[in-house]
Amino acid sequence: MLTLHCPNCGIQADETELAPGGEAHLKRYGPGSSDDEFHSYLFTRENPRGPHFERWRHAAGCGKWFLAARDTVTLEVYGTYPAQTLEPPQDIKDAITAKHPGWQWREFS
Repeated sequence: MLTLHCPNCGIQADETELAPGGEAHLKRYGPGSSDDEFHSYLFTRENPRGPHFERWRHAAGCGKWFLAARDTVTLEVYGTYPAQTLEPPQDIKDAITAKHPGWQWREFS
C-alpha cells in the first residue's frame, strides 16, 4: 500500500486517504494559449520509468494539495513537499541521484 507524508498537516496517509492529481511541475496554459499548447498540456505526458513527480491531495485529511517524488518501477517514495514549490527540494533530488546516478532535474515546459 502506498503511504505518503502530508507536508501540510504532518500525517502519514495511506492511499485510501489520498486523491491523485496527475503529473507535477507542468506548465499550465490558460486563456490566450494556442490549440497546440493546450493540447500538449492536456494529453502529452512523459510516463517515465523511474523517478516521477506527482500531485496528491490529502482528501480525507487536511484537504490540501502536495507533491510527491516516487519511483514508478519500485514504488519507493523519495519524499513529499508543498504544492507551491517550483522544484523538488535538494534532499529529494539527492535521494533520487543516489539511486539513479546520472539523473538530473529538468525544468518542465
